[in-house]
Amino acid sequence: MKSFFFKVFIVISCCSSNLVGAQETSKIMIEATHVAGNVSVLMGVGGFSGGNVGVSAGEDGLLIIDDKLAPMSEKLEAKLAAMNKGDVKFLINTHWHFDHTGANAVFGSKKAIIVAHENVRKLLESPQELKAFKMKLPASPKAALPTITFKQSASVHFNGEEIQVIHMPNGHTDGDSVIYFTKSNVLHMGDHFFNHLFPFIDLEHGGSVKGMARNVAQAIERFPADAKVIPGHGALGDMEDLKAFHEMLVATTKIVEDQMKAGKSLEQIQVAGLPEKWDSWQWEFFDTKGWIGIVHTSLSM
Repeated sequence: MKSFFFKVFIVISCCSSNLVGAQETSKIMIEATHVAGNVSVLMGVGGFSGGNVGVSAGEDGLLIIDDKLAPMSEKLEAKLAAMNKGDVKFLINTHWHFDHTGANAVFGSKKAIIVAHENVRKLLESPQELKAFKMKLPASPKAALPTITFKQSASVHFNGEEIQVIHMPNGHTDGDSVIYFTKSNVLHMGDHFFNHLFPFIDLEHGGSVKGMARNVAQAIERFPADAKVIPGHGALGDMEDLKAFHEMLVATTKIVEDQMKAGKSLEQIQVAGLPEKWDSWQWEFFDTKGWIGIVHTSLSM
C-alpha cells in the first residue's frame, strides 16, 4: 500500500521539473470508451494515471469530470482534442484529491469553469497533508480553484441534458459529490465507488467507512437501476456492481466491528483476515490488511 503511494508521491512532488513525472507516466496511455448518450469515460492503461474522467461531448462542447494526475495533463488534453468539440468549458471535481484535480490549473488557465463542493475549494486553496501516506501537498494556484461552489447540489445544463452534481457528506472525504447525467442515464460516483476494489477513505479529511456505505446506499436508492456507473477507479460498471461494492463495505465493516467488540486488537483482526470471497478485491492500492486498517481506524474515531 505505502509503496504504491510513494510512487505516486514521487510523480506529484517532482512534476514541477517534469523529469520524474515524465518518466513515471511515459508508458501510460489514456483510452476513451463510450458509455451512453453524450458521455464517455477516459481511463489510464499501463499504469496509474489518476481517477477515471467522465466526458460529455456534444453541440455545446466539452464538460469533464475530474482530470487525473498532473503529469497526465498533456495526454488528457490530446485525447480531449481528438473529440473535435473545442476547449473544455466546464470541469467538475468530484473531490479534492491530487489524482482527480491534477490538471485543474491547466484547464482553469484556459477559462474552463471549475465546479465543486465548497469544501473542495477550501482544501485546495491551502496546504494539505495525507499523514497515512506521509504526503504533504502544497496549496493549489488560483487557476486550479473551483470558481463555482455549492453546499448541497448544483446543476449544469449542457449538451441537451441536466447534469446534476450532488454532495455526499462524510463518505470518501467531507467534500465529495456524485454526478448524474439525466438524459444519458450515466452516474459518475467519483471515489465513492472503487469497482471490485478495496477503496481508500480519507479519514483525515472527513471520510468515514459507515458514511461511505450510507452514501452508496442512498445512490442505489436514488438513481435508476439501469444506469451505467463510472467509478473513481476500476472498470466501467453498472448498478449491480455498485450494489456489490456496498455489500463489501457493509459486510467487511461488520466483521471488523464484531471483532473489535470481542476485544480483538487490530493486529489480531488483520491476522484473522477476511473471508476468501473478498480476496479478489485486493490490489496495489489496498490489500486485505490495509483495508482492515482503514475500517478499524474509522470505527475507532
